Amino acid sequence: MGSDKLILRALAGETLPVPPIWMMRQAGRYLPEYRATRAQAGDFLSLCYNSDLAAEVTLQPIRRYGFDAAILFADILLIPDALGMDLWFVTGEGPRLSTVTSEAEFKALKPADSIHDHMAPVYETVRILSRELPEETTLIGFAGAPWTVATYMIAGRGTKDQGPAHALKAENRVQFQAIIDRLVDATIEYLSRQIEAGAEVVKLFDSWAGSLKGQDFDDFCVEPAAKIITALKARHPDIPIIAFPREGGDRYIGFAKATGADCVALDNSVNADWAAEHVQVDGCVQGNLASSHMVTGGQALVDETRAIVEAFCNGPHIFNLGHGITPDADPENVQLMIDTVRAG
Repeated sequence: MGSDKLILRALAGETLPVPPIWMMRQAGRYLPEYRATRAQAGDFLSLCYNSDLAAEVTLQPIRRYGFDAAILFADILLIPDALGMDLWFVTGEGPRLSTVTSEAEFKALKPADSIHDHMAPVYETVRILSRELPEETTLIGFAGAPWTVATYMIAGRGTKDQGPAHALKAENRVQFQAIIDRLVDATIEYLSRQIEAGAEVVKLFDSWAGSLKGQDFDDFCVEPAAKIITALKARHPDIPIIAFPREGGDRYIGFAKATGADCVALDNSVNADWAAEHVQVDGCVQGNLASSHMVTGGQALVDETRAIVEAFCNGPHIFNLGHGITPDADPENVQLMIDTVRAG
C-alpha cells in the first residue's frame, strides 16, 4: 500500500529525480480559505476538535497546490489538554495552560493510556483524510516531542528561552523526568492511534530542541525520541517516522541512528551542503528553505530553492521549509517554490 507515493519512497531511502514536497503549517492563516473555516469553527481549539472542519483545512492546501503530503491539522498541546490540563488560546498571543511544576500538580495528570476518548475527534479527522485525500498524497500524523510540550506545560505558555522548564530541570530533575516520561507514554499512545486511523507517516516536532545542550540534549531530546520511535516501530513495523530536533546544529549529526528515525527534518540555520555531507549520509533529510522566502518571494526564493534541491540531489530528500510558514506569507510565493522544485 502506498509504495508508489513519492514521500514514502524517499523515506524508504530512494533518491528521486525530483524531491517530493510539502510544507510545515501548510494549512494555516496565510490562506484565505483557512481563515474562513476557522471563523466558522469559532476559535482555534474548536477547529482542532471539529473533525469535519479540521479535515477541511488539511485538504485546502492539497486542493490549491497539490503537495505530495497532507499533515493532520491539530496542535502539539492537545496532549496536555487530554492529560487534564486547562488549555486555551489568546488571540494574537498564543496558547495558555495551567502549569505542572509540583508533585501535586503532576499527580493530578491523567494516565497516558486514558487520552483516547478526549482525542477521538482527532482520530476521526485522520479517518476522514485517509478516505478523502487523493491517492498519490501521503497522510502525515504528528505530535510534539516531550521536551517541547513540557516547556509549555511548565511555563503555562510559550517562552523565548524555555527558562521555566530549564529551571525545573535544574532544581528537581526527578520531577522533570517524570513529566517527560508521562509525555513519552502519552505520545506513543497518541501516535499509535493516529497510525491505526490511517496516518502513513508520523512526525515528532521538537521545536525547542536547540535550547538543550550537552547531556540534556541526550537525556531530553534524543532519549525520548528513541523511546517513542522504538515503541511505535514495535507496534507498527512499517511506519516511517520523521524527527525534527529544530536548531539542533551539530547534534543533527547521527540523530537518525541514535533515535531510529527514518528522516531528519532540518531547520534553515544549517547549510544544505553541510547537511548533505554530515546528515544525509545516514538517510533521508527534509528541508530546509527559510520560511521568510514565502513572504519576500522573488529571485532569491528561486535561487535558494534551487540550491537546496541541488545540495541534496545525491540522496533521499523531501523538500520543505526550515520552519512553519508564517501568517504574512504570500500564497503566490508558495506556488513559485513548488514550481521551482518541480521544474528540476
